[in-house]
Amino acid sequence: MVDARGGPAGHWRGVIEEYRQYLPVTEQTPVVTLLEGDTPLIPSQVIGPQLPGSIDLYFKYEGVNPTASFKDRGMTMAVSKAKEDGAQVTMCASTGNTSASAAAYSAIAGMQSVVLIPDGYVALGKLSQALAHGARVIQIAGNFDDCLSIVCEITDNYPVALVNSLNPYRLEGQKTAAFEVCNALGTPPDFHALPVGNAGNITAYWWGYKQYREAGKIDCLPRMLGFQAAGAAPMVRGEPVANPETIATAIRIGNPARWQEAAAAVEESGGLLRIVTDEEILVAYRKLGSSEGIFVEPASAAGVAGIIKLATEGFFGDEPTVVVCTLTGHGLKDPDRAVAMVEEPEKAPAQTETVVEMLGLAK
Repeated sequence: MVDARGGPAGHWRGVIEEYRQYLPVTEQTPVVTLLEGDTPLIPSQVIGPQLPGSIDLYFKYEGVNPTASFKDRGMTMAVSKAKEDGAQVTMCASTGNTSASAAAYSAIAGMQSVVLIPDGYVALGKLSQALAHGARVIQIAGNFDDCLSIVCEITDNYPVALVNSLNPYRLEGQKTAAFEVCNALGTPPDFHALPVGNAGNITAYWWGYKQYREAGKIDCLPRMLGFQAAGAAPMVRGEPVANPETIATAIRIGNPARWQEAAAAVEESGGLLRIVTDEEILVAYRKLGSSEGIFVEPASAAGVAGIIKLATEGFFGDEPTVVVCTLTGHGLKDPDRAVAMVEEPEKAPAQTETVVEMLGLAK
């Protein structure tokens, strides 16, 4: 456990200390932090300028958080409050990122982490993180929704702290990303795009934007844009998906826990929810890596795929428009996907002349 309040002046202290006045914490709350937050808002160099219209595109890159995803913002709050309540064990269902974050924050809090994951549906990078941080990982013969149902039943009836996004403190922490976007731009964007799986993040951003407006920090709100994979799009289709399927494993969820809140955020903001195909996600995934220099897991690219799709349809019009797209997790979360999409490295003997010849170099 780390209390960041003793850090040197000017040193980033983690989202709880940086945004304490906007969060439900007290002087008695033990701050469990890995100094999460303060992630970069990166202007698009290639994808944005190539889009039709006049779009100023930015990427909120959450992959540089301590466990390489946006989940750390919420987990610092969830575990801090669980510690305050005297919990000794945390528990979550996860498609990967939550498990890594829960395990890491539970470890520094001196708590046992228990993680339920759907059998065969978690990317290697995420599973390895949870195991490295000492979590008890149990693979369930079912999907994410089956895992979450078991977790809820256990945490409702036993002294175990739920740290999924059903825990309201999770969203309290995640909303701080909206504060950072406004601080960086000096104003909210016109649109904010996100991938939607369990629907907690789009809900949290909306909370954050509204709270910043209530505090007088901003005077307008963005329109929220959510994108679900075609094989896992219950909110767009209007009914749960029994067996969700998509290469974007982080959003392979058939019955989002925050469905109603996310739907309200989209409606209140005048935004929309749309479907993107796996093919569109992979196109955006490649573009982010090869043209923007940003390596993300496939689910992160769903929002970018959606922006490309809407821009191509003329959705944004010709007026200057600021769009922020959250990139939720680092590409090393799913290394198998990256390796599967590239060719084998070229091979050559240990001879300078051969390499020069292969490259077609001339003096």
